[in-house]
Parts: sequence; C-alpha cells; structure tokens
Amino acid sequence: MKTAVLIIDDEIKLRSLLARLLQLEDYEVSEAGDCQSGLKKLAQQDFPVVLCDVKLPDGNGVDLTAEIKQKYPLTEVILLTAYGNIPDGVKAIKNGAFDYLVKGDDNNRIITLLAQATEKALVARAHSSSPAPAKVPLDFQQVIGQSPAIQKAIALARKVAPTNASILLTGETGTGKDVFAQAIHQASLRKGKTFVALNCAAFSREIIESELFGHKAGAFTGAIKDKKGLLEEAHEGTLFLDEIGEMPLELQTKLLRVLENGEFLKIGQTKTQKVDVRIIAATNRNLEQDGNNGQFRIDLYYRLATFAIHLPSLNERLEDIPLLVKHFMDQFSQKLNKKISSTHPDFLKALQQHQWRGNIRELRNTIERACILSETSQLESDTLPWDFLHQANSGTTGVLSLKEVEKRHISRMLEHTHGNKTQTAELLGIGLTTLYAKIKEYQL
Repeated sequence: MKTAVLIIDDEIKLRSLLARLLQLEDYEVSEAGDCQSGLKKLAQQDFPVVLCDVKLPDGNGVDLTAEIKQKYPLTEVILLTAYGNIPDGVKAIKNGAFDYLVKGDDNNRIITLLAQATEKALVARAHSSSPAPAKVPLDFQQVIGQSPAIQKAIALARKVAPTNASILLTGETGTGKDVFAQAIHQASLRKGKTFVALNCAAFSREIIESELFGHKAGAFTGAIKDKKGLLEEAHEGTLFLDEIGEMPLELQTKLLRVLENGEFLKIGQTKTQKVDVRIIAATNRNLEQDGNNGQFRIDLYYRLATFAIHLPSLNERLEDIPLLVKHFMDQFSQKLNKKISSTHPDFLKALQQHQWRGNIRELRNTIERACILSETSQLESDTLPWDFLHQANSGTTGVLSLKEVEKRHISRMLEHTHGNKTQTAELLGIGLTTLYAKIKEYQL
C-alpha cells in the first residue's frame, strides 16, 4: 500500500516536479496551493507526511505546522523554504516540524528525509492503539530444517520457553531470529498475551525511547496526549528487541532497570511504573566483546544472556536447503498463482554451492525471484542470478567481498522491482532509510 504525501506549495511548476519525483518513488501524492486548501485535504484524508512551503499566499508554513501537529499529531511535517534562516528553523522544530530544508541546497536530502519521516509516522500509527496478536501465530512448526544445528537450537528454545527467563538470540543476519522469538512466545505461559517487536537499528534514539517507554502529554513538542510505550503494550506478554546491539547506551540503562526491577519511566514522568514483561533480544554482534570495549553495557549483556541460543547460519546447515526451497516454492507459487512443483538438480546444486551471506532471508528472496521468472512447473538454473551459476560452474566460492555481494544483490532486487525502492526494501527485509543509505554508498 502506497504512503500518502501532501505537498503544500503555491509554486505550481515546482510542486508538480516534486509530485512527479515522489510518484516515481511510489508515493501517493496530493497537492494544495495554500494553507486553507492544505487543511481541507488533511480533513478529508489521512496523510502520514506533509511537505510544506514556508511562504504561502494565506499564511506561514511554520505557523501552519503547529496547527497541523495540534489537529493531526501523528502526521509529520517537513518544511521547505527558498531562503532559510535560523529563527524560522528553530521555531519550525519547536512547532513540531520533522525537519526544515532549504530549496536547492537540500534537494538531495528530500527523498531520504521523506523516507525517515514516513517510517516515524507509520510506526506512530501502528502503535497508536494496542497491537493485535498475529493472525497466524508462528510456532516451532514454522522453523524449517532437520539438521543437527537447527534441531539443537529448537530443543533449547523449547526448554526455556515455559519459563520467564530473558533470552538472547544470537547469529548472523537473516537466520530467522524473529521467527524463533515468536515461536518461543507461542510455547510460553504468556501465549494468550501480546507479542510486540521493535527493531533497535531502524530508528533514531528519540523515536526508540518514545516507542519503547512511551511519553506523558507535554513531554516535548507534539506530545499532546499520553502515549503508551511498547513495554506497556507487552504487559504480561513478550517484548522482542531485535538488533539490541544498536540500542543507544543511555537507553540501555533504562532497559536494565526494567530487567532488574520491573520498573520504567515514561518520557516526562517522575513516578516509575511497574510492568510484567518477558524480554527476548536478538543480535548479530558479539555483545560480550562490545561490552568489554565499552560499546555495550556489560551488565545488561549478562542480564539479557540469562539464556542464550545461537541460531546457525545457512552455511552451517546446507542439508536443510531442499526443505527450505520446497517451503518457499510452495509459498510463492501460491502467491503468484503458478503451478511450480519441482526443482531441477542443477538448480539445487547451485544453491548448495552458494555462500549464503544473507542466510535464510537471502534464500527466500532468491526463490521468490526464481518463481517470478519461471515459465514452467520446475525451477530451472536459468532463473538464478549469474553469480550463483558462476560459483556452481567454477567450483569456487567466496571470491567476492561481502560489500560486492551486497551491492550486487541490492542491484538485482532494484532491477526486479523496476526501481521501486519500497518494494525492494520489503524484499530485502530492511528499512527504507537503510536502503537509501546503501544505494548512496554503492552509487546504484
């Protein structure tokens, strides 16, 4: 579903050019030429993000920002101005603007900033009311594989699930830590309660703090009412903190208090609240080493790692590839309304000789691509990217650097989605902001 963006600007040519740019980025764009027209459109439709000029025929965008944030607190406003000045910029931020850009000077920042504002707005909407449990709860039946490595991880998870112990899931990115976290919740005594998740690498410190702990009305500009944090949402249930190693140190201190005393402070609150929540954390980093280096609180590490479970990489369980391929093939053939029922031996051979740096997530995306390209009932090797076949034919693996593999994989996904960055980010399993950063880094 496309994100709706409203552009408020009286310069028709500039407004139309910006609208076209955003449409190419897969946004649903509406336009208004003044304050009143903009407010009218906001009353008729929900817009997660507004791009607004400062100088308008019937008012000032800085003042309009305050009115928008008062009426629609979950909407993010990015202000655009032809002539930036410090007083206006300061007032804009105080009035609740997400950011303040100078036309021309900051043009290259608009798309990235819009992606960040969109993420913040959508997260706020997702947590504006209590999240419902997943429609199809994931349990250990959804963990595919018969290899000793994955079966050992499942056995450990089953043993610890009925307890209230904190759990740390370790392993490379894409090994299925989120699936394990949900399966543990479903096998626990908290099964009927809420399971909520937060990716600590996806958002800024301020957003993580507000989402995790909540805030009181008036705690900061735009906080017009009390907001429940995910800790409250997960009361008597489970909170899954993915990429815990990316959490800012000052927030780690607050999280440690939750683990030790079951207490937390909302932003702007002076009295602690009690909460009963089980925390499952996940990381692809060596937190003990980070703790010794001062990059992660070592006391928090030991609290989280009361029970640690290592999830094996796909390269450690190559014998599970046929089972995983069958699972994803059935899933995508049904989704694409295709009758794909088998795989050619050369197809499986190429997969088993590949270096899976992206693990199960990479395999899933590879099978989806193959199902899309397949014109028969059997997945053939010609539906695989060229580097898979090169490795299979040459018998060499690991000849490319991690960055080169990542660059090529992102490039393939962009080609597959015809440049649709929102869809590409979903296929890669990363945030839109992260994708833009990678595109810039690799000059794609």
